[in-house]
Amino acid sequence: MRGNGLSVFCGIDWAESHHDVALVDQDGQLVAKRRISDDLAGYRLLLDLLAEHGDSPETPIPVAIETSSGLLVAVLRTGRRKIFAINPLAAARYRDRHGVSRKKSDPGDALVLANILRTDMHAHRPLPDDSDLARAITVLARAQQDAVWARQQIANQIRSLLREYYPVALDAFLGKQGGLTRPEARAVLAVAPTPSTAARMTLPQLRAALKRAGRSRGIDAEAERLKTALRFEQAHQPTLVEEAMGRQLLALLTQLDAACKAVEDLTEAVEASFRRHPDAEILLSFPGMGIQLGARVLAEIGDDRARFADARALKAYAGSAPITRASGKKRFVGRRYIKNNRLTNAGHQWAFAALTASPGAAAHYRRRRDRGDWHAQAQRHLFNRMIGQLYHCLQTRQHFDEQHAFTSSSADLAVAA
Repeated sequence: MRGNGLSVFCGIDWAESHHDVALVDQDGQLVAKRRISDDLAGYRLLLDLLAEHGDSPETPIPVAIETSSGLLVAVLRTGRRKIFAINPLAAARYRDRHGVSRKKSDPGDALVLANILRTDMHAHRPLPDDSDLARAITVLARAQQDAVWARQQIANQIRSLLREYYPVALDAFLGKQGGLTRPEARAVLAVAPTPSTAARMTLPQLRAALKRAGRSRGIDAEAERLKTALRFEQAHQPTLVEEAMGRQLLALLTQLDAACKAVEDLTEAVEASFRRHPDAEILLSFPGMGIQLGARVLAEIGDDRARFADARALKAYAGSAPITRASGKKRFVGRRYIKNNRLTNAGHQWAFAALTASPGAAAHYRRRRDRGDWHAQAQRHLFNRMIGQLYHCLQTRQHFDEQHAFTSSSADLAVAA
């Protein structure tokens, strides 16, 4: 570490209301420690402490902390400072290097984090230097994905509830795209929360509900279909139980309406921000890549082109590249479990959509299946190839080219990833 010109290293043990700070020199001696509050006054005290020990815009003191978000990290990321988000499990292993008693304290953890940088900073990656727009897209894309998951979770609860007392409603709506999350389904269930209420619904009432949901075409035919479907004979719960379940359904519909509104608002925000980013056109040039999916990919890989040393590093981060475990005569090659799960999820959707959007992707997938890969293996292998192509296009500022991306070569016969 002496060769990098750094003489002081900072470790911060992060907590909710306060943070413990430790500074060590290149010999591992503690030169300063302080407990700061989690507010502007505490942040100023931290910056003053760093400045007292040589921190400057030209030679900022690197900081190790066990989180990558929050106001404290935002304050420290100004300028050229390198912030290292250390995994808590890794920090715990480093703690065992300094003692076998397994004692633990917040100031002691701050000291361990500082020593991680002193001895092994080369083995850890600093937070990427993404643009503010890329960070904003990260926030919005992740929030949109979380909202989609929350919407589906509530829809699953409604589906489970309807199966207990109102199965004809499931038959009426689950066959349609969107299922219970469709505006028409939510509007009709809101005015007919029980089978008994549904049996009394008239065509004008059903038409009015469909209009409130925003439907403008085929209202009469849909109202007729729903009237027949909701009046289909079924078994009933006792009256009081059915009414109670209807009240429960109305409560869940209120949550579902809010979740659907959140998805719509965040989807619009993601699209507006994503289209402003200079990498958007390159991402959208890839087959199977839509706006929301492209935003999710950009959110996870960022726009710091120096973040990944090569395409292999990005593939490992995405979880598409295989991992090898070898010991003695034993050797195992399998998929990665430590990866960016959000990027992996987006990659599987991307590879699946590319099968119908790209003849080359479909041919590559079929070759992998013919070699004996399962569907998930072939799809992961396709994602592995396409994310490598994405890395190349982002580095060279080129759009996707089908002819160059999937040419017949020995790479098509490579061992499955």
